[in-house]
Amino acid sequence: MAKGKKAFGGYAINFKGCHDTMTAVFGDKPIGPSEMTKKLWVYVKRKKLAGK
Repeated sequence: MAKGKKAFGGYAINFKGCHDTMTAVFGDKPIGPSEMTKKLWVYVKRKKLAGK
């Protein structure tokens, strides 16, 4: 990696102060890992929890 160049990625997600339950985020039916990841990112973006 070149000197002074930042690494790709580097998201920091902070759930501090969130009081939503897992059911509220993922629903009450079983889902697969890929669907869980999609729903988690929708939640993170909607609540503006991610930062670089």
